[in-house]
Amino acid sequence: MARFSTLYSGSSGNSAVIEEDGKYLLIDMGKSCRMTNNSLKELGLDVADLQGILVTHEHIDHISGLKVFLKKSLVPVYSSGATLDVLTVKDQVPVSANLQEIGKTQQSVGDFGVTAFSTSHDAMDCHGYRIVTPKGKTMCIATDLGYVSHEVHTAMSGSDLVALESNYDPSMLQNGAYPYSLKMRIAGKRGHLSNQECAGKIVELAKQGCDKFWLCHLSYQNNTPFAAKQTVANYLEKVGIEMGEDVQVRVARRDMVSDWMEF
Repeated sequence: MARFSTLYSGSSGNSAVIEEDGKYLLIDMGKSCRMTNNSLKELGLDVADLQGILVTHEHIDHISGLKVFLKKSLVPVYSSGATLDVLTVKDQVPVSANLQEIGKTQQSVGDFGVTAFSTSHDAMDCHGYRIVTPKGKTMCIATDLGYVSHEVHTAMSGSDLVALESNYDPSMLQNGAYPYSLKMRIAGKRGHLSNQECAGKIVELAKQGCDKFWLCHLSYQNNTPFAAKQTVANYLEKVGIEMGEDVQVRVARRDMVSDWMEF
């Protein structure tokens, strides 16, 4: 049985894990090496069984702990060539790091099959990942995107589990304390995904047969776990899908490990 969880998820740091038969991959490492290692131990995972780290993009909330972690471990790091170049130029990885470019055709990362896909975000070359486990289960993660493109939708379609950004509640963002320019950035096509946009896409995917979802990268200032999950529940109810009965929806915790979800 494959399992998915998050070590932490939000504007202050993001890291997710997919595991099967003791082997696992990490997606991003946006908090300290110490916190990441403690979170892995809490989930019962040994660094020796980590087969690769997939980096979505170079923003600090996705790579903060990477350099120190890689000084202690030779785990290969996978990302687009442009992102790896940025990490190198900005001294975000040690010289000894094993950096591997990953593309849009499936390739092996340890025992897993991984395909990258582009997401619309204000980074050098932001990507999400579609991951196939050794036993053939499929999951997709997309956590920084201003909108769901056809490429992103295609990557998510047919997945057994989807982890999708549900970053902000539009009314909270509009009425909040952020300066106007930042509000426009977040709500723009290269920013983040709202609760409503996330919920609408979950409805589409649920109709196609996916029944396990994670809401990730919630804003602390402009969202709440209740608002994000209730929005999804309302959207599903309108089309006759009951959350908890027909589909499972989990909200990733901000500063602590979330419970495993099997798929």
